[in-house]
Amino acid sequence: MKLYYYVHTGHRIGLDRFRRACTIIRALGDIDVTLLCSDFRIANEARHFGVSKAVGIDVVRNIPKIANHGDKIIFDSDEANPIMLEDMRNYFSTFIRISDDKDDSKAEGELLISPYLSGEGICNAVAVDEKYFVKEEKTIELSYFFGDDDYEKDLEKNLSFVEDLNPDLLLGFYYFLDYEDFLRNKFKNHHEFEEYDEVIKKSKILITASPQAVFENLASGGKPIYVQREEHMTDFLEFFKTLNVPFVKNYDKAHLIDIISSINNHNYSKMEHSAKKIVDFIKENLTL
Repeated sequence: MKLYYYVHTGHRIGLDRFRRACTIIRALGDIDVTLLCSDFRIANEARHFGVSKAVGIDVVRNIPKIANHGDKIIFDSDEANPIMLEDMRNYFSTFIRISDDKDDSKAEGELLISPYLSGEGICNAVAVDEKYFVKEEKTIELSYFFGDDDYEKDLEKNLSFVEDLNPDLLLGFYYFLDYEDFLRNKFKNHHEFEEYDEVIKKSKILITASPQAVFENLASGGKPIYVQREEHMTDFLEFFKTLNVPFVKNYDKAHLIDIISSINNHNYSKMEHSAKKIVDFIKENLTL
């Protein structure tokens, strides 16, 4: 009986769920977990994120081609419809689902990890690696991480949103080669994808469209500002309100400038150390 962790990734949705998956798998320590990714490219890079076993499976329907009936799985995706989810609850002996939807509910036959919900069979938590809670000197005054995905080159289309603020730019994973070169020329200070941890931890102010980057920068003592992209889910906006994280919609530059100008007087809430809480929940329910 094996343990799998399926995560929805890709050049149109980014790596937020993948980064969260790697955080949880690393926290599980020496427990044997195979990460299943819906993208082959990031599966091949997973070892650089501390995950030794990763397989690209293309689409969620391919999970049964890898896993056997009675295996156990942690499932982090919103791709599956209710019928598919019910089939998976019956297929796996233990089915742990990760949800970011405040209006979600736990179904019979599953366990749930959620930032919004609580109750029996539910772990109320957000996965942030402990390494981000180690405070480092903030040597980057202002940085911009749009995200790991920008298939439509929206960062370029909305350059005026941040360009004259002169932030350090953190490049994303799925950017095209010619696009990376263009962005490097546009931003005097830029950082490669591999410098993600350093930029997140050392940024005093982080402007980002990545919810996971918001959590990690906040944990490190930074002051994140979330950018809600039109085509992205709005699942975390309510949770950001509880953390007092400011956010900007529609690339509203005037609003962004107002936030930055008063940010030193803005009181952010603290991120909770939840990694152990999640690990204990998983181990308890997997009888590991």
